[in-house]
Amino acid sequence: MKKICVYCGSSDGARPEYAKAAEALGCAMLEKNIDLVYGGASVGLMGTVADTVLNGGGKVTGIIPKHLVNREISHQGLTELVVVDSMHERKSMMADLSDGFIALPGGIGTMEELFEVMTWSQLGFHKKPYGLLNVVGYYDHLNAFMQYGVNQGFIRSATHGKLIIKEDPGDLLDLFVAG
Repeated sequence: MKKICVYCGSSDGARPEYAKAAEALGCAMLEKNIDLVYGGASVGLMGTVADTVLNGGGKVTGIIPKHLVNREISHQGLTELVVVDSMHERKSMMADLSDGFIALPGGIGTMEELFEVMTWSQLGFHKKPYGLLNVVGYYDHLNAFMQYGVNQGFIRSATHGKLIIKEDPGDLLDLFVAG
């Protein structure tokens, strides 16, 4: 496990625990010598996790579509910032560069990115771990909905079962590394 892709909000959210969790995840990645791959912004939880890894001497690769460079305020202090043409190219490159995927709290884009890598796993396109950092229960309702989808026959139990959900970033990374 050399690089993990982190999906998260370009805002800080409504609770201070979200930014603290982004920082804690960055610290846990540093402790395990895992590099960060993420969406390339300098704001919100995205900026917090990137700055934490950078300030600790870790490597950070940001990938951002040129359309969002100014809108999301691209991070200019990264180890590497890759500007691509589209969101599709962004997500594909993030997936290709990463050995696993973690979603911190975030909005529709965060969830869409997580669901896409879950779908790719289900279809056999990769065997990389994916998980949720469930900060103060942020993903409880999503997890319950996914279980409902399993119960209704729309989500495969095995796909949902591969979703690693932890409240502590160190515990989550330990399960990723144990593989």
